[in-house]
Parts: sequence; structure tokens; C-alpha cells
Amino acid sequence: MPLNRRKFLKKSAATGAGVAVAGAAASPAAEAAEVTKPGHPVKRYSLTVMGTTDLHGHVFNWDYFKDAEYADKAGNAMGLARISTLVEQVRKEKGHCNTLLLDAGDTIQGTPLAYYYAKVDPITAKGGPVHPMAQAMNAIGYDAAALGNHEFNYGIETLRKFEDQLDFPLLGANAVDAKTLKPAFPPYFMKTFHVPGAKPVKVAVLGLTNPGIAIWDKAYVQGKLAFPGLEEQAAKWVPKLRSMGADVVVVSAHSGSSGTSSYGDQVPYVENAAANVARQVPGIDAILVGHAHLEIPELKVVNEQTGRTVVLSEPLCYAERLTLFDIELVFAKGRWEVESVSASLRNSNSVADDPKITKLLTDEHRKVVAYVNQVVGRATQTLTTVEARYQDAPIIDLITKVQEDVVKAALAGTAYASLPVIAQASPFSRTSEIPAGDVTIRDLSSLYVYDNTLVAKLLTGAQVRAYLEYSAEYYVQTAAGAPVDVEKLTNAGGRPDYNYDYVSGLSYDIDIAQPAGSRIKNLTFGGAPLDDDRQFVLAVNNYRANGGGAFPYVANAKELWSESTEIRTRIAEWVTAKGVLDPKDFASVDWKLVREGKPVF
Repeated sequence: MPLNRRKFLKKSAATGAGVAVAGAAASPAAEAAEVTKPGHPVKRYSLTVMGTTDLHGHVFNWDYFKDAEYADKAGNAMGLARISTLVEQVRKEKGHCNTLLLDAGDTIQGTPLAYYYAKVDPITAKGGPVHPMAQAMNAIGYDAAALGNHEFNYGIETLRKFEDQLDFPLLGANAVDAKTLKPAFPPYFMKTFHVPGAKPVKVAVLGLTNPGIAIWDKAYVQGKLAFPGLEEQAAKWVPKLRSMGADVVVVSAHSGSSGTSSYGDQVPYVENAAANVARQVPGIDAILVGHAHLEIPELKVVNEQTGRTVVLSEPLCYAERLTLFDIELVFAKGRWEVESVSASLRNSNSVADDPKITKLLTDEHRKVVAYVNQVVGRATQTLTTVEARYQDAPIIDLITKVQEDVVKAALAGTAYASLPVIAQASPFSRTSEIPAGDVTIRDLSSLYVYDNTLVAKLLTGAQVRAYLEYSAEYYVQTAAGAPVDVEKLTNAGGRPDYNYDYVSGLSYDIDIAQPAGSRIKNLTFGGAPLDDDRQFVLAVNNYRANGGGAFPYVANAKELWSESTEIRTRIAEWVTAKGVLDPKDFASVDWKLVREGKPVF
């Protein structure tokens, strides 16, 4: 099917592309309220827009990596089964006919449940299953969802199949056909709310996704789809929606509000652009924010052209929170006008799972639990990531060893076979553990939580040195002799753990007493100082290879090889083949933290 012709993409000469849905007649409780003023009554209407984001495959309050109910120190609960209960509460409070339910993207990647139905029992197979996320969201009654960048992780075929299984549209005004630049997904959704005794209220929802998709999933989208900036596409579509009679315009944006980007100059667009959209584009009433995995109950941004306040809200990821935008409208001069918008959050830990969702998806859940508990090997000792952020941990060496072996095998017999292979890996989790004894798929999955694949890039010694310097910016500068608090030592400038890289096959010190850019000391290869002109093959995940994290040189480096098998799967294959997981087969001390030459630990 052509990229720009989908079941929810209704076209007309007047509107271009989008989705228009007529709402049901409002219940008696939804009748426009009349507030009597001297000389004339004023009609009012209350609308509630609910929103989730970054669900990442979470249906139940279950941690597949721990094989137990999810629990954290804050007492959070997660999953669409909880969201379903919250949504039904709101619908009863506000009147079902006065509500909309939206999502801001990143739906089909992130848990073993999501992986299972993309790769193990794929929805794309002939006669394949309906994705659990589609089943749950359809049952809950979502009205629309924006595309997230992780929607593209399994390729366009899987995404399109998921889209076909939904009873609501996936929106992406800035996801366009690379050749025609026409919308490849519905840009908007419009719903009419019938208000007895008054003119109907028309609500438009504009969907925007992340331009970083062009980098992060380049292998799938290059030459097929393009992703212009959120600001420019909002400026194009919001006036159209207003001209079509929208009384309320809500944006569902898979983009954070900070105005920052993690991809450097790889694309000329801002990654976290939601607040920019609010400031720069007139005519928006509210923005459901996603992508950043932050909790923002209510953020007010003033539009630079109109002076009107735009209300933003980001519910916490994994279905831990539900955003409510309460929108008050008043009928004046023959049309509805937004009088006020307020936002708040509801917490999933305050309710129980909806039995409807539990009954619907128990079988799928049990299949995945059985899958992740398969034993693939035996560990001679416990391996953990608890100290992996600041000490060279064998558990991360396992990742780099697997990557080295896979790339060496792939390049055998090629012109690059004689080059040394080094590898990068990040401490994704602070709590991952492979216990001594039986090793299961879930143990290994908890170590590598992303569905990244492997790429081989050609770098020089000088480029590797710059790569390491950039990575070492992760540490907070700490003077020699000053006390070291490991909880405050890392994440300098807000850099996340997944943007700190080990590099195997080399030996180096990181002097945290030095300023960023001057920290890599005693960098050697094979026992000798690193030759800046020597060539290396870097075994690197596709996120980093495509510019994720803005590490220097790697995105533009020559690509020697790549594959579509997940690194997580390669780790499981390696352990299965070995049978025994023994650190002597993969562990090495490649780096350490120092201050003026003295080890920190």
C-alpha cells in the first residue's frame, strides 16, 4: 500500500489530508451550561482531553526482567490495564461524550512483550496475532495517537501492520513521503462534539513526531520517509485546522519541551521542540508532550505572536500517569472560544487493573513470561551493573566481547579482516543482574534493554581518542582529594547513562580532576601509546552509529557492515553456544577513573 494512503487518511480538495470523525450526541449532562448575565445568557461547554505517552509496550504492572510485579522506590505502578481504570473514572466524572483520549507515541517497543510480537511471534506473519498494544488501546477506546520514534524500530512493515490493527489513527504531520513530501500518515484527527441547544464543538488533534527518526532508524526510513521539524509543520497545519472550523486545537507531540537535541548537527531540527511549537505557532490551545520520559503536570508557555497561554503536560512514561487537560469554552459572537485550559495528572498507583484488559491479554502475557524464562546457559558467578557507571564491570565487557566476535566473523575474508576490532557499550541499567546459576533470556534482556542492532565503522586512532574524550564528559569534575559521592559523580550536564560508552580493546585512564576534553590519559593499544593514524573497526550499536548521542566522527565514518539482528539476540546466542558464562572468557580491565594519576577506586 502506498505510504500516503491509509485507512484513516481521508482526503478532500479542501482539507488535504487527515481524519474527521463525527461525535455522538452529548448526554443531558453535557448540555451547554447557560450563565445568565444582564441582558443575555452565556453558553459554556467543558471538554476533557486525556493523554498518555511513551507506553513502551507496558500493558500490565509487571517487570518481565525481574519476573515479578513492578515496584520502584516511589511506589509507582504502570501499564495500560491501570490506565484503563483511570480513563473509565474520568469518563464517568466528565461524561463519556465530553472526553478525548490521546497518546503521544512510543508504543510498540520497550518490553519483552513488545519484542515478542515483533520478532518471536510477529504480527507481520501470515495469519499472525494482533499486537497486544493494539488490543489494549482499542479496548480502552483511544481516539488518536502520535507516532513515536520507537514505532520505527522494527521497520515500516511492522509499523504499518500495527497501524492496520488499530481502531484509531496514528498521526504524524511531519512524517512525509521522501519523494513527494506528502503526508505518509494522517496529519490530524478531528472530532465533533454535539452540544444540545448550541452549535457543535469541533476539536482538532495535530500529531507530530521526532525528526531524530531520520538518524536513529536510518536503515528503515532513508529514501522512503522524511521528518521535517515540528515547528514548521505545526505552522503549516494549525492554520488549516482553524480554517476548517476547529474550535479547539490540541497537539500530540512526540517531542520533549526542553528545546534541546541529542543528535548534534546531524539534522537541522530540534529534538525536544514542544515548547518551541507553543511559543512560535499561534492557534494552539494545549500540547500533550512525549519522548523525554519526564513528569510535567502543567507547563504554561506564552505564544509570542498572540500573547495567549498554551498549556503543556507530559505524563510519566510506561503508563504511570494520565494527563487531563480540562478545557472550558464559551459561546460568543456565533462561535465557541476557549476561555481556559488547565492540566493535571492522575496516578496509576491509585487504582487497580481493569479486569477487562486483564482478561483480554492474560494469554499473551503468559506466553511472554514463559519465553523470557527459558534457560540458555549457566553463570559461574553473579554479574551486576550496580557499579558499572564508574568502574569497569565484567557484565558490560560481555556486551563488547559479543560485539567484537560478531564483527570479526562478519569481516572475515574481507579487506578489513586484518584491522583490530574494538567495541562500545553503555551501562543502560543500574540494577541489571545475571545471577550465578541458570541464565535466562530475561536475565540477558535486562542487561540490554534496547532493540539496537550492530554496525561496523572505520575510525582512526585520533577519532577514537576524541570519541573517548566526549564520552568522559559524563563525569562531574572532581578535584583531587575532594570526597567522591558516586551518586553525584556521573550524569554531568544531565547526560543519561546510555550516552556514556565503554570502549574495549584499549587501555586508558579517565582523569576526573581535569576539565572535560582533557581527561583521557595513558591511552594505549597493545601495550603501546595509541597511534593516531592507525585504523580500527568500531563495533557499535545502530543508535550510536547513526548519530545518537552526538558522539564525534562515528556517524560520518565509513560503514563496513551492518545487520538487522538485535544485539540482545547476539548475546543470547553467544551464551547459548558457550553454555557456561565465565568472566575469564570475556572480562578485561580496559579503563579506570583516576585523579592526577591516582585511582579513584
